[in-house]
Amino acid sequence: MIPAHQVALFRNAVPFWMSLLLVPVAVIGAVYGGWTVILLPIVTWYFFSILDALLGLNLENADLDTGEDQLSWYKAITLIWTPVQFALLYWMIWYVTGPGDAHLSALETIVLFFGVGVITGTVGINYSHELMHQKDRGERFLGDALLSMVLYSHFRSEHLRVHHLYVGTPRDPVTARYNEGFHRFFPRVLKGSLISAFKAEQAMLARKGKPWSDAKNPFWRYWALQGFMVILAILVGGWIGLLLFLWQAFVAVWQLELVNYVEHYALTRKHLGDGKYEHVKPQHSWNAAQKASNWLLINLQRHSDHHYKPDRRFPLLQNYTEDEAPQLPYGYPIMTMAAMIPPVWRRVMNPRVRRWRDMYYPEITDWKPYNKALNPPPR
Repeated sequence: MIPAHQVALFRNAVPFWMSLLLVPVAVIGAVYGGWTVILLPIVTWYFFSILDALLGLNLENADLDTGEDQLSWYKAITLIWTPVQFALLYWMIWYVTGPGDAHLSALETIVLFFGVGVITGTVGINYSHELMHQKDRGERFLGDALLSMVLYSHFRSEHLRVHHLYVGTPRDPVTARYNEGFHRFFPRVLKGSLISAFKAEQAMLARKGKPWSDAKNPFWRYWALQGFMVILAILVGGWIGLLLFLWQAFVAVWQLELVNYVEHYALTRKHLGDGKYEHVKPQHSWNAAQKASNWLLINLQRHSDHHYKPDRRFPLLQNYTEDEAPQLPYGYPIMTMAAMIPPVWRRVMNPRVRRWRDMYYPEITDWKPYNKALNPPPR
């Protein structure tokens, strides 16, 4: 247990600021071109995977009595990232369609903005996830702004009103099914999450006697913010700027859904009958204790605790042992790469799923309804 007074120290918070290192890497790729345009995915995926191998696991937990005022250095990185990403994204669009157009080929520009999407997805959407869970309206707005930069604003509604309530059940489109490859999961979740998010907000308004078109529907805010980001991309970079904006947004969403795929693959809550399911427990999310990738992802890999206590800020998320939650063999950078190759993914993960089932649900003998999401939707 790390005492609260130590948690509050800047030196303990500063490793979580490593995401800022990606900003100069992006600028180097834009200014110098050539082989440097591939640096962003290399640093994000491979460099942090190497660091994970060198630095090992972080099994320590922060004192849960640590006060909000002692987390200022941790909160700061999530607050400053929104203006940093906004400036970087639109500077990149301006540069490659203006001064940089003379020395960057079309292929270099496409590869470079693939890397930009890796940043806006791996870091930006992840930070928006932290911000959307907070009570402060300013923090939630910053989260909305980050999501609008990748045209995925409905993720907030889907995550808070659908995923956290129905994870591990047929009603959650984001829970990947057993033997479902990512290439089948991705189009299913793109459609399903948008529909489920809109229906969730519509149902909430209906309970208050209001139609979906009411001004309180957050989708109006989502569409306005997204429209602003799109128009700004056109103003800054013309139609090429818009295409590059859309390309990085697609890559960012792909990164997000890769992570969603990994986080809950084949982990289902027990159906108790008549549309009732057991409560969400740490065992319903894959946990990963790799140190460096948790720095980059602000402890997102401590996902078992996030679902168990969604309102905990990221520095207070707890790690779980093998006896308490299923463990991934590697951090998210390696696991998301493995997810892109279904035979490799199944070979690595399916035996772990079977062991998880034997450990937690030995009484269940027919897993077909869980594998195919055939159980009744939760009430």
